[in-house]
Amino acid sequence: MVRDRLGERMARIDSQPFADVRVVEFGQFVSVPFCAQLLAEGGAEVLKVEPLAGDGTRLMKPLAPLETRTFISRNRGKRSLPLALRSPAAKPVVDALLGWADVALMNFRPSLGPQIGLDEETLRRRFPRLISGNVTAFGKRGPEAALAGMDTVVQARTGLMAANGRVIDGRPAPGDPVSADYMAAMSLAFGIAAALLRRERTGKGGSVDVSLMQAAMTLANSQLTRSEAEDAEAHAEALARLGDQRRRGASYSEQAAAMTSARPLPLSMVYLRTYDTADAPIAIACGSRSLRVKFLGVLGLEDAALDANYPPKGHYDALMREAEACMRQRTAAEWTALLNAAGVPVAQVRFPSRCSTTSRCAPTACCIACRTPPPATSPCWRRRWPSTATASAPAPPCSRSPARPAPYWPSWVFPRMKSTACWPRRSRGSNRRHPHKTSKGG
Repeated sequence: MVRDRLGERMARIDSQPFADVRVVEFGQFVSVPFCAQLLAEGGAEVLKVEPLAGDGTRLMKPLAPLETRTFISRNRGKRSLPLALRSPAAKPVVDALLGWADVALMNFRPSLGPQIGLDEETLRRRFPRLISGNVTAFGKRGPEAALAGMDTVVQARTGLMAANGRVIDGRPAPGDPVSADYMAAMSLAFGIAAALLRRERTGKGGSVDVSLMQAAMTLANSQLTRSEAEDAEAHAEALARLGDQRRRGASYSEQAAAMTSARPLPLSMVYLRTYDTADAPIAIACGSRSLRVKFLGVLGLEDAALDANYPPKGHYDALMREAEACMRQRTAAEWTALLNAAGVPVAQVRFPSRCSTTSRCAPTACCIACRTPPPATSPCWRRRWPSTATASAPAPPCSRSPARPAPYWPSWVFPRMKSTACWPRRSRGSNRRHPHKTSKGG
């Protein structure tokens, strides 16, 4: 029997690297929930602690009671627990969560963690094997550490918004994907994996700190790389020009056009950009000399300055106009076929709703099919919805009003807990010996 169980455990670990890893998530918005979802899809058991009213994303155009597209996209494969963290009655629950978990994820402001006993020093002292993962807006130290921040604000603060180049009504605008949030989630997941590996070798826990600012600066990496010898003078001139433009009230577009770019001029003008075709725009990316030669060959053009470090003035302006005129002679499908045949990276610019219907995004390739749970007939949800094919179970509000009775959260989650701040008593259908099962098959 022991050998069979060991074989089953090793099989799980072979197929899911985070099997047997327990994660408690004190997260909201994007970065921490998405990181926890990545761990869950790698086999970790994740328990998400939510406010008593539930995660705020549960109410954004529901598909089923307390289930929305946004919530499902960041919370698959988790269990949920409603808990008022600031309540004194929550402390023993939080302690049990931390004693149970291998990893604790949170994205509180730096000032909030110490108030509820979830700061780095307290966790290290009380739970030496615990790995804590923290996401803040601007880091834990420095003059901006205590400031509120979210993806849009951080994109503006770091220059990522300007670098992305999106403008609406003459103003800079963020893209719809919250890119800094998702980059922070990926960075945190990598850090947690590294910390688990270190704990496996040393037996010691630790902490992983990620900030949205750090994530946004990573995405704007080449824009922020500077050589004092080569760039200092040009940057000083650009900043002086920007100051003059702002004093005389120049538009944002005029200001942006005057700023320096880390991308070489030939790339942005001809070889790494979007083009209008006869019916729809396409994007091409010729990052190497060989790709540029292939691109020119398909278009029937020549670049006399292809190997020149300093092309003649106006050369690429003329080549850009020739390439744009040539592109307008065929449809996007025709150019895509020709450039793909030549080995040039190319794609039609699509809207997200169309991308998901193409063969390249079929469920067997990039996407998974999720089914939402049936409408709730009871405030108690005991079943964990598998992360590979379903949405996670909702956490109903823990209101005491007659309209919303308190949910009976099963005590097998944390059998030692005596507090009734979160769940009143042991669920009748739960099974003590096999906590993932119930006597009614739940």
